[in-house]
Amino acid sequence: MRHLLRHPEFRVGAQEMASVGLGLAAWGLMTGVAMATSGMSTVEVVLMAVLVFAGSSQLAALPLLASGAPMWVVLATSFCVNLRFVVFSAHLRPYMMHLGFWRRVFNGYFMADMNYALLTQRFPQPATDPAGRTAQEAYILGGGVLAWCSWVLPSLAGIALADAIPVAWGLGFAGILALLGITCSMVSSRLRVVAAGVAGAAAVAAFALPFKLNILAAIAAAVAACLLMEKSLPSEKT
Repeated sequence: MRHLLRHPEFRVGAQEMASVGLGLAAWGLMTGVAMATSGMSTVEVVLMAVLVFAGSSQLAALPLLASGAPMWVVLATSFCVNLRFVVFSAHLRPYMMHLGFWRRVFNGYFMADMNYALLTQRFPQPATDPAGRTAQEAYILGGGVLAWCSWVLPSLAGIALADAIPVAWGLGFAGILALLGITCSMVSSRLRVVAAGVAGAAAVAAFALPFKLNILAAIAAAVAACLLMEKSLPSEKT
């Protein structure tokens, strides 16, 4: 682990994540406020802030927990919201399968939306040589540690300062803008333009679906559209 901390890519990963760190911190701050005002105990919200590390599913689960919904409903909702990580995991398999089980679990814990976007932008193809694999893992660790600190520490601050920070400020939207900026920078081909457009349209059209299933619908629609178009654009880099 120490060799990863000293690797130059660790600093690169941290620096690139820092570019969206303020937006992530604002989102984490408002999530902390939401947790503190949800009716859960202090111990519960602190444990959720430190261990869960999944903003969208936390925000989806909080009103259900506060209203006394059955646990299966809470878990099903969180599962549906996080289904996008199944797609991420399938894409990242070649990046991590050479690692041992617990190393994969450790790196997977730190892999959030922004980490995934930045990693695949910096390393479009998984490395096959030992030096390249070490560089990729160091980059994952550097970005992951900074993302975790940018999320968890502001979340804890939001819990502590809940009475002084009005939810109406809407600071959480800064995190969405940060993720949107990264996403737009990755739209570098016609297929990616189609994927982004179809996913956005499908997510809005299916917004009324329960348990945030519109996210899953958006992913499915974008994948289907790109698979259909890929046959007519065989030479374009996707």
